[in-house]
Amino acid sequence: MAAGTEHIVRSFDEELEQLNEIVVRMGGLAEAQLSNSIQAVSRCDGDLADRVIESDGAIDELEQKLEDSAIKLLARRQPMANDLRAVVAALKIASDLERIGDYSKNIAKRAHALCQTPPVPPASAIPRMARLVQSIIKDTLDAYIAGDAEKAIDVWMRDEEVDEMYTGLFRELLTYMMEDPRNITPCTHLLFIAKNIERMGDHATNVAETIHYKVTGRRMEGGRPKGDESSFQVVEAAENEEAGDGTTETNP
Repeated sequence: MAAGTEHIVRSFDEELEQLNEIVVRMGGLAEAQLSNSIQAVSRCDGDLADRVIESDGAIDELEQKLEDSAIKLLARRQPMANDLRAVVAALKIASDLERIGDYSKNIAKRAHALCQTPPVPPASAIPRMARLVQSIIKDTLDAYIAGDAEKAIDVWMRDEEVDEMYTGLFRELLTYMMEDPRNITPCTHLLFIAKNIERMGDHATNVAETIHYKVTGRRMEGGRPKGDESSFQVVEAAENEEAGDGTTETNP
């Protein structure tokens, strides 16, 4: 290989690696944001909730940095095949990670309101659901770093577990709301939080699908496993409005 060609290839590899590093940094921040937002809810920690809200900008900035770098790389290098998939995958994954950060911010906003209401027993299920999604996000990032399509498939399959947990919590919260009208406000906040967590799981599953395509060049076959039976109930419309741009907060 000629010296000039070797230099170009090495520079291209370095640019691709920079994209990977940004994705990993975004993933780490998204994990931390989810953990901190749930801690803010569990501990009624308003200061921590505020820090989560303020920190969301860091993920947004990284996404913008990745987009700028990817566009320049595409324009200069005009990558093909595996390299092109790597760039497109980084762009798609960054978008999903940014949305996960937005959902964490929405949860943190709910923490302030929940601290003003009496606790309800179903609230204890929220941290369990969040830990499950956090582990899925972590495993997804591990699959990305390792370029492991099989691990990505494993993550993809675990989304059903998140949906089933959400459906069970949804029904339990509705029961508490019907039993005592005083539970309506706190349970409504918890419904929004649970739905935000469930949507994080969906975005992590999106990332897993992208990883599989990046590594194999093939899209996953078959429909995504879903265990959420409440998708068309009242909270769905509210969740869609809340998640519209990552900043809108719908008051119950």
